[in-house]
Amino acid sequence: MRRSSDRILVSHAGTLPRPERLAALLHDGRMPEFEAALPAAVAEVVRRQADMGIDIVNDGELSKTRGFSGYVTDRLSGLTEPAGDRPRKNVAARDTRDFPGFAAMRGLQFAAGRRGQNPPMICSGPIAYIGAEKIAADIARLKAAVTGLDVEAYMPAIAPGTVDHWLINEHYPDEESFLFAIADALHQEYKAITDAGLILQIDDPDLPDGWQIFPDMSLADYRKYADLRVAALNRALKGLPREQVRLHICWGSNHGPHKNDIPLEDIVDLVLAVPAGCYSVEAANPRHDHDWRVWQTTKLPDGATIMPGVVGHCTDIIEHPRLVADRLVKYANLVGRENVIAGTDCGIGSRVSHPEVAWAKLDAMVEGARLATKELWGR
Repeated sequence: MRRSSDRILVSHAGTLPRPERLAALLHDGRMPEFEAALPAAVAEVVRRQADMGIDIVNDGELSKTRGFSGYVTDRLSGLTEPAGDRPRKNVAARDTRDFPGFAAMRGLQFAAGRRGQNPPMICSGPIAYIGAEKIAADIARLKAAVTGLDVEAYMPAIAPGTVDHWLINEHYPDEESFLFAIADALHQEYKAITDAGLILQIDDPDLPDGWQIFPDMSLADYRKYADLRVAALNRALKGLPREQVRLHICWGSNHGPHKNDIPLEDIVDLVLAVPAGCYSVEAANPRHDHDWRVWQTTKLPDGATIMPGVVGHCTDIIEHPRLVADRLVKYANLVGRENVIAGTDCGIGSRVSHPEVAWAKLDAMVEGARLATKELWGR
């Protein structure tokens, strides 16, 4: 994983806006043409990232038409669609309980987590990985796109515990065997990514946002819940090079109150129990802008870096580069300037109102990183 001893590197956490033609093909359901257009579209978004000064780029997750999590529904066997209406787990359940009027106003998007999302699936048989061709195609497009560019490439993949958000177990005898089966299957995708020389970003919003799902769960019980999911993730990562793994956590991307998000300090030890070379954490939105304080008393693992979100998806307001720089300098003073990478709270491509806003936020982050570099290194 790329490190720097003379400047703040820049990356981001995932989704980017689809180029207009690709988005139109997806909207119209013209999937053969969509697939044919993917290589050029990936090359376009990779080049745009490189040209604007992003150091660690991805494919924008352009091929993941079912989102950062649901994309694996056609890469795992043993899944069937439910016969009746089966609501997804509500990753805003605690806030829904405390803000019923707001939840009602926002409708299912906030209250039940259904609008704009895939319905849950049923695990009705043994889980196995059947996505070898799909991940190979994703890898090939990204590697072709970065050829000749002075960038490093990463590819996101979902964590076992977050798959559990939308997959209902009706086959395995208990929760542990269910999660470990998902982990064993996803290991193959993870290994394909690292074997290709790419950075593997594990998307694991479940680690913090699972807390919202169970309003009556105590902290002690939630830590047991989270610990099992960390064990499943670590099983999936077994044998893979730590220096090629980046763990991304967040508290869910819904535009709700987030008043009941679990504090980072209550789970930071579980986060750092995942063997990663970099930890990507939400840090820009108003509910988590203070989380830098956790790192006053918490030490990063030796050799690890942190990628705090310094621009966010919770607002269309473009962060000022000076604010971005201030956030980066604050983290640098806590963990060391060479251990900080500029990042986003979450994937912003589908979470702000317009592609122009998403790219402008990334541009502000790049400029903020330059300002922070000048302050931290004097150049």
